[in-house]
Amino acid sequence: MAQYNVAPLENLIDQFEKMPGIGHKTAQRLAYYVLNLSDAEAQQLADAVTLAHSQIHYCSRCCNLTDKELCPVCASAVRDHSVICVVETPRDATAVENTHEFKGVYHVLHGAISPLNDIGPDNLTIKELLARLADETVSEVIMATNPTVEGDATALYISRLLKPMGVKVTRLAYGIPVGGDLEYADEYTLAKALEGRNEI
Repeated sequence: MAQYNVAPLENLIDQFEKMPGIGHKTAQRLAYYVLNLSDAEAQQLADAVTLAHSQIHYCSRCCNLTDKELCPVCASAVRDHSVICVVETPRDATAVENTHEFKGVYHVLHGAISPLNDIGPDNLTIKELLARLADETVSEVIMATNPTVEGDATALYISRLLKPMGVKVTRLAYGIPVGGDLEYADEYTLAKALEGRNEI
């Protein structure tokens, strides 16, 4: 029996499958969805991808994504520019922003130190962060890197660079999630929860 293979369709599936978190079945669903679009809708999708790719770049101050010189947070006069929240990715900045609790500004590293993946300090935007501290009046830097070995190593590395500058460096608290059961927490999470305990 001959194999059924439509080359353009297979290519479209392959392109979707390259996206993070997209498996073969989801890639197939997306490809068939795109094929069912009208010509105008398909063109709108293609235009949106092309426009985003050509117009979005890094903010000249915080290295987050923007289509202008400064992102909306850095350009805002009502934000507290003396407090910088350092995150690994633009998605992390969005997650913090969605809490509506943080009123400071961000700095996006675009990764974490990971010698196994050949990612060192020079591959991140650490130099840009240090330049901000030299140019701006900063009282606190919140290290909001992920609670992983790489995230912890990155937070420690940056905090050691910032301490001599007289800037307060804090780390996000982490441990047991709200609504979580202790019996299901791993030892590392429990240890961090005990370490970061607060008085009540």
